[in-house]
Amino acid sequence: MTPEQLAARIRTIPDFPKPGIVFRDITTLLRDPEAYAAAIDAMSAPIKLWKPDMIIGIESRGFIFGAPIARDLGIGFVPVRKLGKLPADTISIEYDLEYGKNVLEIHRDALKPGERVVIVDDVLATGGTVAGTLRLVEQLGAEVVGISFLAELPALGGRARLPDGIVSAIIPF
Repeated sequence: MTPEQLAARIRTIPDFPKPGIVFRDITTLLRDPEAYAAAIDAMSAPIKLWKPDMIIGIESRGFIFGAPIARDLGIGFVPVRKLGKLPADTISIEYDLEYGKNVLEIHRDALKPGERVVIVDDVLATGGTVAGTLRLVEQLGAEVVGISFLAELPALGGRARLPDGIVSAIIPF
């Protein structure tokens, strides 16, 4: 399935969650088993080349793509969650959203120093969430070797907040 065919399966919702935001709703892609499998396969291709030890999924849509990719690659999966959702000792970071601020956490023992990780999420918009996740991973001493998205909103400039050469996005909007 081509990126254009995948994009056609993503619903666009204007003014959600607030006026001026154009939301890309992936639930319509997820309900199509062929499109969902094709999205996982397309996202997995560059990740295999990066040879990670672990996949990091960002709450919550990063879990939808990151967990099956980790399973397919035979490696572990680590969730990065919003404040107060993880039960053990965590580290946290505040980050900027397209429409506000939030806090992300990761378990303090989730990664080992030197582990090679790939961060996975659904959409790259302004880059605040993934930049925060990148800082959490680095605080634990792991190395981010790749960042993978299903889609990217290039007009919002999120890629500029991330390291060069390690970002992959299947669908540009």
